[in-house]
Amino acid sequence: MPRDSLTDLNDRLLAFARERDWEQFHSPKNLSMALAGEAGELLEHFQWLSEEASARLDAEKHDEVALELADILIYLIRLSERLDIDLVDAAYRKIAINQARYPKERVRGDARRADEYD
Repeated sequence: MPRDSLTDLNDRLLAFARERDWEQFHSPKNLSMALAGEAGELLEHFQWLSEEASARLDAEKHDEVALELADILIYLIRLSERLDIDLVDAAYRKIAINQARYPKERVRGDARRADEYD
């Protein structure tokens, strides 16, 4: 199985949790809270940076951000496994919803939310 497969990552994460008897702690509530915490840690790396600086991270900061993103992905995959949600299918469904809500002809170059259009 390719290393970039969500299925492969899920299998490895599930084995990791089971080997440590951690599944008992991986309730949807706990995993969603951990996910939010990791998202907060990601935000800390960008706090006070300009738009330009946020796009040009030095190598050390870039690696730190990569590891925070990995934490987020790990918790997201664990949460989806516990809730029996196919993340890839859900993402494709959400893209289709967003395509309908934000038709390219109407929103190109405009960052307003769907409910802000007249």
